[in-house]
Amino acid sequence: MTPRTVFRTLAVTEAITWVALLTGMFVKYAVGTTELGVQVAGPIHGVAFIAYCLVTVVVAVDQRWSRRRTLLGLVSAVPPLMTVWFDRHVEKRDGLDDRWHSRQDSDAAPQRAVSLLLRHRRRALAGFVVTVAALTGIALLAGPPVG
Repeated sequence: MTPRTVFRTLAVTEAITWVALLTGMFVKYAVGTTELGVQVAGPIHGVAFIAYCLVTVVVAVDQRWSRRRTLLGLVSAVPPLMTVWFDRHVEKRDGLDDRWHSRQDSDAAPQRAVSLLLRHRRRALAGFVVTVAALTGIALLAGPPVG
């Protein structure tokens, strides 16, 4: 998978889960019939949010994004549907390529780390799943974002 494909997939997934959560919130609070939508969509959106943020950091390192662009990418996960806007924004400015740039001999340690992940994709994917699960567990222990 290319950086563009990985990033876009997570950006769209995060946006879709936001819509699902907002729909569940509408049904819960405006219609007042059931909490089921929030109970289902909330955790799914939480996982998508965490996965998007992790992928944003990896892609930002690989594509050599500025700190400002990286921060904007991370912050775009907070307002609904902004990850899709950010994906288009960064692509228009040539910030997403169809090839990975990180190499073993890169000058920067973070790029060498991304290169290591790319060379060991199965282990990296397993580590990604474990990290998302661990961060989700910590988030669940902390409680919902709004009481």
